[in-house]
Amino acid sequence: MSGTGETGAGELPPYAERVLAVAELIPAGRVMTYGDVAEWLRDEEPPVGFPETGAGGPRQVGRVMALYGGAVPWWRVVRADGRLLPGSELRALAHYREEGTPLRTAGREADDHIPRLDMRRARWDGQRSG
Repeated sequence: MSGTGETGAGELPPYAERVLAVAELIPAGRVMTYGDVAEWLRDEEPPVGFPETGAGGPRQVGRVMALYGGAVPWWRVVRADGRLLPGSELRALAHYREEGTPLRTAGREADDHIPRLDMRRARWDGQRSG
């Protein structure tokens, strides 16, 4: 991830703060898709002090993660098809293996032989346990 987590003024846009807060909630070994995060933010009341900023979709979540996601567990916000983030596959794969995130073995037809996430088992529903 190339994002530093800051804007020129040192403050994040409110929507970006909310996206990053969701990324930080995802437990180790689990993932949410860009669309899952967007849906979570539509369903949740903004925290006190956060202005209503309108609903974003998966592309907006992806943009936030690309620009500002470097300071949060960016590898836990993923594509819905389970493919690893292009250009960051090996870094993400190291995190997934360390955290025990469920993976599917790459098929013989896969040119890069990089496994995919097992989305059925790895996807987090956003339910807080406790």
